[in-house]
Amino acid sequence: MIYLDNAATTRPDEECVREALVYLGDAFYNPSALYKESFAAHKALEGARREILSLLSDGRGHTLVFTSCGSEADAQVLFSCARRGNFVTTAGEHAAVYSAAAELSRRGVEVRFAPIDRCGKVDEGALLRLVDEKTSLVSVIHVNNETGAVNDVAALARRVKQRNSRAYFHSDGVQAFGKLPFRLTDEIDFYTVSAHKIGGVRGAAALYKKKKATLYPLVYGGGQEGGLRSGTENTFAVMQFAAAAKKKFSSLSADLARVRGYNLYFRENLDAGLFSVLSAEDASPYILSVSAKGLRGEVLLHMLDDRGVMVGTGSACSSKSGVSRVILACGADEETAGGVLRISFSADTGEEECREAAAVINRCAAELAERTR
Repeated sequence: MIYLDNAATTRPDEECVREALVYLGDAFYNPSALYKESFAAHKALEGARREILSLLSDGRGHTLVFTSCGSEADAQVLFSCARRGNFVTTAGEHAAVYSAAAELSRRGVEVRFAPIDRCGKVDEGALLRLVDEKTSLVSVIHVNNETGAVNDVAALARRVKQRNSRAYFHSDGVQAFGKLPFRLTDEIDFYTVSAHKIGGVRGAAALYKKKKATLYPLVYGGGQEGGLRSGTENTFAVMQFAAAAKKKFSSLSADLARVRGYNLYFRENLDAGLFSVLSAEDASPYILSVSAKGLRGEVLLHMLDDRGVMVGTGSACSSKSGVSRVILACGADEETAGGVLRISFSADTGEEECREAAAVINRCAAELAERTR
């Protein structure tokens, strides 16, 4: 099988899993208990927190709150900070932000959506015009999870603060962390990262926050994570997350260069008579969205699966909702949006896999096109 749906999830890094397995075995103790074995687990967890934080910024004035997933971290920011005034976000957000925004609207919060361009990047001017003195929170995805479009969140955060210094700025960085080189700036108050997009196991994610930024818990109980996320800590998943993140950042530049080559190969070798490329050339190379002309992406996906190639049709979080709202928001028509395939890579993707997958995708699309004539 050739797996090219890494934007949905990645294979857990076996070396990092083995490194963390001790926390499912001899060091299984609850980090919140008081005996020395538990304190050792607590110290290890705090070391993992410092490790991941160091990959994002210098850590001064910031902390990291561990959560179960990126969606939880996103929701915690939105329901903590968008309680008054208006909330500004984009039409290209992940479902975790978009659906939470819909719930905020039902609760009486004014939600303002900035449009995105044909490749999924936010219209910066339009977004800034939506920010006023009553804006409480702005949330802009760093890398669009369906098209790979990269938003300059550092510049946007700075300009948002110039318009309203009291507004909080959040970015969902799940598809950027461990893939693109960046450091968070002081104007970014909150930033979401997740383990399972970079070789970590599912069940661990984190919210980067300014220590002085307002944040309320979604989960109440024993007061773990400084009272911001109660529940017994998933030490194994957090430790494996930290190990996977450290490993990813150690080879980030080399991986990025190699994946750029894979992305370019698909751009140049998918049959232009059958496919149109939706992702911009300056998008994250880890994600490539294309549309099969006049064909149903879901039908093509199942054909490919039968031939041993796994790809997506957009966000896995909205795979049951039919045509992608993000692709439609890019200005695509229903037919184009219905034909989308999302090809996404990881550091483990191989060159020969890409060659074989491109050939299989072309053959399947040609077969399906012939059938539908």
